Amino acid sequence: MSGDVTNGVQPSSRAARRAAEAAASSTRPRASMPRPAAPVRTALPPAAPSSRTVRRNGPVRALAAILVVPAIIGTVALPAYALAPGSAGFGNSDRFNLTRAQAQDVDVSDAANAAALSADGYAVTTKVQIDEAAEAAERSAAASLVNRPGAYYTPAQQAEGDDYPWWNETPDDYGGGLSPLRYYFRECVDFVAWRMNRDAGVTSPPWKWDWSNLASGSAYAWADEWVARGRATSSEPIVGAVAWFPYNHVAYVQAVNGDGTITIEEYNQNSDHSYHVRTIPASSAIYLYPPA
Repeated sequence: MSGDVTNGVQPSSRAARRAAEAAASSTRPRASMPRPAAPVRTALPPAAPSSRTVRRNGPVRALAAILVVPAIIGTVALPAYALAPGSAGFGNSDRFNLTRAQAQDVDVSDAANAAALSADGYAVTTKVQIDEAAEAAERSAAASLVNRPGAYYTPAQQAEGDDYPWWNETPDDYGGGLSPLRYYFRECVDFVAWRMNRDAGVTSPPWKWDWSNLASGSAYAWADEWVARGRATSSEPIVGAVAWFPYNHVAYVQAVNGDGTITIEEYNQNSDHSYHVRTIPASSAIYLYPPA
């Protein structure tokens, strides 16, 4: 038999059957279903306010633009000479007042116009003048070296009164050699040996006097050698004699003066290998008379 039976009674109509099914379903036990958990809501931090400001072009802003833009254009386009002195629209103001402007009214005396004006002068040094000054400084420095004791130089020209033939040769101290008289160039002994030959009338080879028969190369030994060779020596000077000094030096007596002095000529007196003329007391030397 088809259909549902409730309490053994079969419904007679469709409506009755639905009612019976509803009553039956309400009496059946129902399985409890778990209720889904409510979603957890996380609180979000409040959004930072936007720095962008929304501008609204209101009527006031539009009016300002209408007034400002023509003013700027008019200022830029205005010629610089539009209000120059003498032009239209430019004139002295009758409202200016010294007192109101807190200015001073100064009276300038007529004497100010007569005051003399002064101007500082200056000189320009040319390159030629600079070069000439540099050359003069070099010559002065060279002269100071020549005049100091122990200085050596090669003179540009032979000194006045100097007849020594080898005046510009290099001395031994700087690599020079022997003169024809077999003494070193520009030494005191070589100069005196030259004068002994000149006074004997010999100015070229063969020489009458040289290192071999006059005296040795050391001026200090000349006095003893003079005596050893039988030549005259004295404390009285004569012209043409050899003035001998105990500090290893010899000179030629040029003149005997009436005031107790003598004038001598010499080379290398202060180790400069140069010609000198001096006047000294006659008592300051021993005199070796010229050999016969």
